[in-house]
Amino acid sequence: MFEMAIIWEWLAFAVRWLHVITAMAWIGASFYFIALDLGLRKVPNMPEGASGEEWQVHGGGFYHIQKYLVAPPNMPDHLIWHKWQSYFTWLSGVALLMIVYWVGAELYLIDAQKADLSVFQGIVISAASLTLGWLIYDFLCKSSLGNRPTLLMVLLFVLLVAMAWGYNQIFTGRAALLHLGAFTATIMTANVFFIIMPNQRIVVKDLQEGRTPDAKYGKIAKLRSTHNNYLTLPVIFLMLANHYPLAFATEYNWLIAALVFLMGVTIRHYFNALHAQKGNPTWTWLVSVVLFILIMALSTAPLMQESYEQSEARELTRVEQVFASAEGFDDAASIIPGRCAMCHAREPGYEGIHRAPKNILLETPADIAKNAGLIYIQAGVSVAMPPANVSYMEDAERAMIRKWYRAAAKDLPFSLVMN
Repeated sequence: MFEMAIIWEWLAFAVRWLHVITAMAWIGASFYFIALDLGLRKVPNMPEGASGEEWQVHGGGFYHIQKYLVAPPNMPDHLIWHKWQSYFTWLSGVALLMIVYWVGAELYLIDAQKADLSVFQGIVISAASLTLGWLIYDFLCKSSLGNRPTLLMVLLFVLLVAMAWGYNQIFTGRAALLHLGAFTATIMTANVFFIIMPNQRIVVKDLQEGRTPDAKYGKIAKLRSTHNNYLTLPVIFLMLANHYPLAFATEYNWLIAALVFLMGVTIRHYFNALHAQKGNPTWTWLVSVVLFILIMALSTAPLMQESYEQSEARELTRVEQVFASAEGFDDAASIIPGRCAMCHAREPGYEGIHRAPKNILLETPADIAKNAGLIYIQAGVSVAMPPANVSYMEDAERAMIRKWYRAAAKDLPFSLVMN
């Protein structure tokens, strides 16, 4: 019989898998169409209304692609709409956000040292911020700034940096960068759902009913699509950042995020210019390298040792108290530091480890109670930790960890066990 913790872990895995698959489809399609659009060429004898064409070869065949700036004279019988990749990426991402950061709010979302929030308050702020971000961005785009795209991009950058700073004032570092990624991805998907697709439907309907489509709808959609193009790479970084404490668990993580957005601009500018045959701006790579070096410097200045000191003296949460008082805790607390704390320590002793992996500490009883669920999955049910069993954790010790966790979990409701 499967335990709920195991089922929940596999559910999170399944949703993460779906999220990665759909994100690959969306990002791949986005990159392809941006490159295609920039590479289109005007040639003699193109059909009426066509603005450019391109020949491509792939998979043993040749493809002849033509683009109509507004719409073709007649609507084709078969028309593919590229929208579901975006929708399912966002939906699966929100589901993953709920599974990891809402259900596990006490561990992953709320940082009581920054803001003393209840779980409910943290979740409300998490959800409301995504909606608020879209409303502000959409207002800016629909204002007169829509005719000044460069200034609009600068203001969008300011908005994203402000959100990065704001998230870091109330959430854990890991949650701050993840939410900034979700904030940005929400803008991107909302662009597709509320702007790009409705405008395309208007054009299609006009064409089907014999009217000449207005070119303004294509212009509006183009602006939002351009924003999505430049935001894609930073979103990927922010989604991966939760695996790297030097990105999320540092004092200047919000500045790191700001520099990543600038890197997204420089990298995409290079490829956009290349695809549009507007030269080879190799200077963008130098700028990107300099920005990345700045990110590396910010990640270690300083390493927030003061937060480690505070974590040793903090009060246990209600869930942690249950795990710390459960039968078998003393056995687990005698095993884990010796097998795990050479890496998961405030000052790791294992050669080559300078920072506790994922910022997870396993030195003190409070550390162990806080990370009970992770210990159970990583070292109790599976043998993922220690890596390659370098500290020679024995099967009997893993059995003790399982016994302790299960003794505590039976006294907790399902939602709290998942923490």
